[in-house]
Amino acid sequence: MINRSLARALVTSVVLATGMVLAGCNSDEISLANNAKANKPIPEKLIAEMQAKDMDPQSPMLVRVFKQEAELEVWKQTRSGQFALLKTYPICRWSGDLGPKVREGDRQAPEGFYNITPAQMNPQSAYYLSFNTGYPNAFDKSLGRTGSQLMVHGDCSSRGCYAMTDEQISEIYTLGRESFFGGQRSFQFAAFPFRMTPVNMARHRNNPNMPFWKMIKQGYDHFEVTRQEPKVEFCENKYVFDPALPANTNMSRAPVFNASAKCPAYTIPPEIADAVAAKQQQDDAKTAELIAKGTPVAMRRPDIDGGMNKVFASKIPDGSTGLSEPDVPGMQTAAYARAPGTIPPHVNPPKPNIAPSSASLFAASDEPVVAVTPATRVASASSEGGFFSNLAKKVGIGGASETTATAKVASPEKPKPAVIKPAAAAPAAKPVETKHVATAAKPQLKPTVAEQSAAAATPAGNALAGAAAVVPANSFDSRFSAAR
Repeated sequence: MINRSLARALVTSVVLATGMVLAGCNSDEISLANNAKANKPIPEKLIAEMQAKDMDPQSPMLVRVFKQEAELEVWKQTRSGQFALLKTYPICRWSGDLGPKVREGDRQAPEGFYNITPAQMNPQSAYYLSFNTGYPNAFDKSLGRTGSQLMVHGDCSSRGCYAMTDEQISEIYTLGRESFFGGQRSFQFAAFPFRMTPVNMARHRNNPNMPFWKMIKQGYDHFEVTRQEPKVEFCENKYVFDPALPANTNMSRAPVFNASAKCPAYTIPPEIADAVAAKQQQDDAKTAELIAKGTPVAMRRPDIDGGMNKVFASKIPDGSTGLSEPDVPGMQTAAYARAPGTIPPHVNPPKPNIAPSSASLFAASDEPVVAVTPATRVASASSEGGFFSNLAKKVGIGGASETTATAKVASPEKPKPAVIKPAAAAPAAKPVETKHVATAAKPQLKPTVAEQSAAAATPAGNALAGAAAVVPANSFDSRFSAAR
């Protein structure tokens, strides 16, 4: 423990010293470097889990999200070179419907494959901590889809984002930060409507989004059969997974992909193509069998806004999982005895006609109390990025090509309005923010496939004794100054 803490301190000192030489001294940058939330160590329990699974804390990571199950998975690369599941986090809140985001303001949380670079990490988030998903990617842009500032963040409130508790995003952010320290240039973020199993494909067979879902299922299957991060490209307004140079060609370099242009000549390695084809054939046969047996079609509920994992819904008065129904035959969801983190009093369950309630928010007294987590606000940064973004650029970490369409700077989030308290005037909106996470170049561990190819308002401590603050029924929408 002492050795690990000492090593960590030495690494941090080197990063800060190098950064000051490259970027110069600035009070805002020093404040960012000393951000306590963004620099928390990985919890010892999680370190022990990684050791048991033959993972290094700074090995590459990968994130998958499932709306219907309301779960976020963090995968880490083991010393064998393959990815293994480290931890599954229940999602506190997501908004919209099953299906991809199409336009600004539609409340949809994005679906698809995205890359997260160090510049997309926001340690000064108004929602505790966050990272930008990178929506829209090149595929989204090729279809004219719009939207911005789609995040994974804390605070358990969403208008197009994937919202966790503050405690959860703290762990996820820390895992991403350590992977960047280990040399990973970006980690993949894959968002799906549900686990792409035959039973779910059968239940949603009549959904108009099925063609899109079958397309991203190919990437899901690539990961399932290889346990390697699939390389993602775009052409002819579609996704292409794990493309490689065609055999027996005179091409001296990898083919160039453009999301709106005709696909170049490419091939998929036979060992991957054969394994994926076998899996898809088996899945299609099982899906057809389930349909023939009369598997009911999932009911579409456009009147319900998004979903919430059952562990959170069960702790909220009149709570509902919304579109994240957990008890469907064939689904595999994590079991939780208690809420993994603090549920803020302004949480709004995903159901229509929500009425305020003053009932107890928690069923057990030993769970986290209801509290509003204060967030430090800072002035907007320049478009050139801050201390750690510039450092990342100078040492060769961060940034992304047009094909992955990731942001070069941390996108500013929507201002986080304060929780409305009884008999109190509504406070003014908070200022917009943008900052970046600390990164440093270190000898890289086993690279991912993509890398190989690329060469709130109340003071802290005013916890309510298990009771939710009374808020107007429409307070969820009023907490955001603009639609995502």
